[in-house]
Amino acid sequence: MTMNICRPDDAPEPAFEQPWHAQAFALTVHLNESGRFTWADWVSRFSATLARHGVSRDLNGGDDYFTAWLETLEAILAEDGVAPAEEVETTREGWKQAYLETPHGHPVVLQDG
Repeated sequence: MTMNICRPDDAPEPAFEQPWHAQAFALTVHLNESGRFTWADWVSRFSATLARHGVSRDLNGGDDYFTAWLETLEAILAEDGVAPAEEVETTREGWKQAYLETPHGHPVVLQDG
């Protein structure tokens, strides 16, 4: 018999598979509540993104689902001029490079410039 000492058997499953899923969700809710967009607009745009992504593969509610979520959020913020797509891509590539160059166990730091 295997015993799970980290989580009781009757504990609920985590709501999100990855921390970034929860962060993307929380940011979206915050932006909605602060008036950046309506929830109806979000649902419409996110549904369209899911439909586009779902045509080529099944969505499992994990990374693929939240990749579509993040794509939708980035599009809204780019349209508003808050986070232009070019800046988002440059920052994403900077983080990727920083991650690849950071020794295991050390903090990843994004360099300016």
